[in-house]
Amino acid sequence: MSYLLLTPLSFLVGIVVGLTGIGGASLITPMLIFLFQVPPAIAVSSDVVAATLMKVIGSVKHWQQKTLDCEVVKWLALGSVPGSLSGIGLLYLLRQIEGLNLDTILLRLIGTMMVLVTFSAIIQSLLKLFMPKLNLPSAPKFDLTTNSGRLLTMGIGAILGCLVGLTSVASGSMFALALITFFRLDSQKLVGTDISQASILLVFTSMGHLSLGTVDWGLVLPIWLGTVPGVLVGAKLCKLTPQPALRMIIYSILTMVSWKLINQA
Repeated sequence: MSYLLLTPLSFLVGIVVGLTGIGGASLITPMLIFLFQVPPAIAVSSDVVAATLMKVIGSVKHWQQKTLDCEVVKWLALGSVPGSLSGIGLLYLLRQIEGLNLDTILLRLIGTMMVLVTFSAIIQSLLKLFMPKLNLPSAPKFDLTTNSGRLLTMGIGAILGCLVGLTSVASGSMFALALITFFRLDSQKLVGTDISQASILLVFTSMGHLSLGTVDWGLVLPIWLGTVPGVLVGAKLCKLTPQPALRMIIYSILTMVSWKLINQA
């Protein structure tokens, strides 16, 4: 497919990210692999670099709108940044192993992570929709005024950050689930907080991927041209659009994409 379509498609992805806080890497990486036939290793690295600018601009917009929780962003970032760098280091070591099909491993990692994220979210949403009175066991809420709450937040950030460093996926989706589960943020602050912590994480992650030499600037620039205005439009719409139905549609799309990734590998 012609790269001329990369910018308008990226614009649509940018709107989704600005509106919901999720979908960046989960949509762009598969789009590069399947629609534009980009090798997975290059798609992952290029996507990380492209997503960085989009998330930074989106986080600034949400900060101006006061739709984020700065304390949650800070403590998650303190864990996710070193976690992502360790993931990139592991990715570098894997690239040194002769006979290892890294593209296949990346495809399966991306697909598996997306399956876990989307299935969990869909089940949670369906239970809330059809069984609102069901008393499900609830995860503990992290209290950031205590040392234990801060350590737990950094630990969650480190684990998810490592996965982001390996695959570029989950900087939005899996962190959004963590924010819902452990911090109980309302929908607007959830979106802004998710984008803001991801912007900090991706700044460091993108530096690591640049050092790997697998970033294709011929892909990054057209993605920037689309996602930057898209994320601004999405962030503006965040206060006006009901979130639950839109999230269900997005997670359904991600489920189909993730199965395709796993089967492709």
